[in-house]
Amino acid sequence: MSRNKITKVAAVVLLAAGAAVCARYTIFAQSTNVPTLSTNQFMGTNTFIKPAPAVLKKQLTSEQYAVTQEAATEPPFANEYWDNHAPGIYVDVVSGQPLFSSLDKFDSGCGWPSFTEPLSGTNVVERADSSFGMDRTEVRSALADSHLGHVFDDGPGPTHLRYCINSASLRFIPVDKMEAAGYGKYLDPFIKAGLYKPKTAQ
Repeated sequence: MSRNKITKVAAVVLLAAGAAVCARYTIFAQSTNVPTLSTNQFMGTNTFIKPAPAVLKKQLTSEQYAVTQEAATEPPFANEYWDNHAPGIYVDVVSGQPLFSSLDKFDSGCGWPSFTEPLSGTNVVERADSSFGMDRTEVRSALADSHLGHVFDDGPGPTHLRYCINSASLRFIPVDKMEAAGYGKYLDPFIKAGLYKPKTAQ
């Protein structure tokens, strides 16, 4: 066999081996509970790729999946964060994207976490929602397109808005864990409010 033929055969074998490895990795990633950014240090919006529905079903609880992916609503007064008063931020349970701050949270009496405004207006998307015969404004996360809840115009000043959000769509990051979790850029308001002291000052 000539040297050229040997080279071509070797190249074909290497390509086939590489394809097999890629195929095995794809099957593994789709069939296992691969951690997402919501369970690890937040690395920023540029690195997030939304998992396939089959993977999300393994990573989320049934209620989290129903709320974020199917726009379900959890029961009032029987959810994780409706009466949480600890300082910190609330992030998208799917992507880890920062969404709301405890500094903007208030007791609306509705039984769901309520906020006067999001951390950043660009982190949430609002859409008209006419489901169930009602005209409402749905709130979704910008990065993972998770259903979060709805926003109403009956909140306190200065915004007079009430972002009524499902706990199941959120993950709470306590203020003393924010820096380690990759959310240090959001600490300044808590420092100014006297709720957190930088490690260099402790």
